[in-house]
Amino acid sequence: MPELPEVETVRRGLEPAFTGARIEAVEQRRRDLRFPFPKHFAKRLAGRTLLSLGRRAKYLLADIDGGDVLVMHLGMTGRFTIAARDEVREPGAFYHETGRDRTHDHVVFHLSGGTDVIYNDARRFGFMLLIPRAKLDAHPLFKDLGIEPLGNELSGETLARLFAGKKAPLKAALLDQRLIAGLGNIYVSEALHRAGLSPKRAAGSIVGRGGATTEKAERLAVAVREVLTDAVTAGGSTLRDYARTDGSVGEFQHSFRVYDREGETCETVGCGGRVRRVVQAGRSTFYCGRCQK
Repeated sequence: MPELPEVETVRRGLEPAFTGARIEAVEQRRRDLRFPFPKHFAKRLAGRTLLSLGRRAKYLLADIDGGDVLVMHLGMTGRFTIAARDEVREPGAFYHETGRDRTHDHVVFHLSGGTDVIYNDARRFGFMLLIPRAKLDAHPLFKDLGIEPLGNELSGETLARLFAGKKAPLKAALLDQRLIAGLGNIYVSEALHRAGLSPKRAAGSIVGRGGATTEKAERLAVAVREVLTDAVTAGGSTLRDYARTDGSVGEFQHSFRVYDREGETCETVGCGGRVRRVVQAGRSTFYCGRCQK
């Protein structure tokens, strides 16, 4: 499933086509994806203008005139293709092979200026909703989401506040969407390695007395922000299924220090340890037992 950097790559690729465009028509070729489409979905969008395209956690949020937000989630295999004047480009499609099976083109947005934006989803785990902007924060999908890790809130002090007293493993706390929204398995493993912290240590162990921040918490906050920023700059990570706006694959997988590198030598200078793999809450965790404490 695409993680935050991949979704942000899609957002940046779609933004020039979406922002300011008028939706001339919508082709809705199915009744549902993961969930049923909103009632009269295509009719409600036709004739309206896309004001902006944002992101919250792993959701794309298109504000539309009239006060609604088009919420889009890519699921596991969702991809958008922008087609304009015989030119086709993909704003972050998550596949090695960038050609798509058109039988899975489920939604087509016909935009002003002759641009089409096509949503393709082979496994149909993605979805689209229409939610009034005034009710967005209270919606079940969003009301319990934590802070944005690329926002200004993330700091050692914030992590200390969020993790104080928590006995859960540090990796599990970082993946808890109620605390920090959008972090996924790949980038948590990478951030913990950069910070030199074991994924198995208790989350509360990086917090000082009285909930005070510590050098470990500060180090982790910096590592999370750096990993996500580097991944977005690289266009995301291509494992089984990812590519970016021009159809080329993401590059951040070439910068992995631990993820999917079980048994390989740790890249920390002077460490000499080996990358280990353990399973935490049913998911693979990669780390170096020598330099991550």
